[in-house]
Amino acid sequence: MGSWENGAVTRPHAAIAQPVSGSAPTLHHVMVVGGTVAEWADMQLEDWEKRVDELGSYCASIGVPWLTVRVYRDEDETQLTVTPAGRHDVGGCCVTVDQHGDGRRRFAEAMNALDPTAEITEATVNAALYGAAVSEPDLLVVLGPPTKLPASLVWELAYAELVFIPVAWSDFGAGELAAAVVDFAGRRRRFGGLDDE
Repeated sequence: MGSWENGAVTRPHAAIAQPVSGSAPTLHHVMVVGGTVAEWADMQLEDWEKRVDELGSYCASIGVPWLTVRVYRDEDETQLTVTPAGRHDVGGCCVTVDQHGDGRRRFAEAMNALDPTAEITEATVNAALYGAAVSEPDLLVVLGPPTKLPASLVWELAYAELVFIPVAWSDFGAGELAAAVVDFAGRRRRFGGLDDE
């Protein structure tokens, strides 16, 4: 495992799947949404280091520059003390760990932080919400049933391709993320549009 100095993990793992290529849709930003705050709090720092290292290394191996990992919901009062929230460089992939489980509150706080004298555009909203990532997610991997969307998502649902994976947060790793990427590669992106047929 790589070292965690100043929140950065630098040693990449071996690739689990080959990069998406050919006529597959472009993949720049992946977001994984899973687990409750209580489940995140149960993880030790060493487990977090391994998880971020594994997922970030996989994304780096297929050329994805941004990965965001976000809690599914925060309905309880559990406090996170060891989660490596913030940004981590993993072999060229910027991994952002976001423990904020209320998407409406996150959106409101991001809008309040914008310069009131500047023009508000999609780009400024994206910058406020995603920080280092220059765009909204292309692929949104949700650990949960396809019948319910996480409360931590609002803005991200506009253009992202959603892949639902019925696995627990504790069981999610690069293999499951690779399966979601394969699913994404077989899709024809419509960016919020409808099929003509």
